[in-house]
Amino acid sequence: MLPNKHISLLTLMKALFPFMFFFIFSCTHAQRTETTVQSEWNLTESQWQSKLTELEYYVIREKGTERAYSGAYWDNKALGIYTCKACAQPLFKSQTKYESGTGWPSFWGPISTENVSVEEDYSLGIIRSEVLCARCGGHLGHVFHDGPKPTGLRYCLNSASLQFEPSAPKN
Repeated sequence: MLPNKHISLLTLMKALFPFMFFFIFSCTHAQRTETTVQSEWNLTESQWQSKLTELEYYVIREKGTERAYSGAYWDNKALGIYTCKACAQPLFKSQTKYESGTGWPSFWGPISTENVSVEEDYSLGIIRSEVLCARCGGHLGHVFHDGPKPTGLRYCLNSASLQFEPSAPKN
């Protein structure tokens, strides 16, 4: 009896090995790539910690996520531009912001695709598309293919990654 149990355990381990390998690879593959970061924004982690609040550092540098409905901009309806909190890169216009029902600021398109970069994110064991600031490499959120027209995209971002610059009132 013992050899049969040993064989079935070995068979089970062989069957699970590809999944274990994928999970381990997935969890380590989402590490930051600094290749697109402009040199003036290639700061040390100590410099980032002194520049950002604890929550901003967690979200922007450690790729964290703020709780839904807790950020400053999820329900902001004012006209203006959303910039990167870390480096002030213009990212999204308020005219592209919409209510997605997720509790995070959501946009259907950036000001320019050159201002944001998108990388595959395997951190949860699934493939997602992470949105980064193209200037400083800061984590902004994720983009999904369930948004409204005209793009069909939903840039679901963290308020902690953004700074809102209101438009000047028109006379």
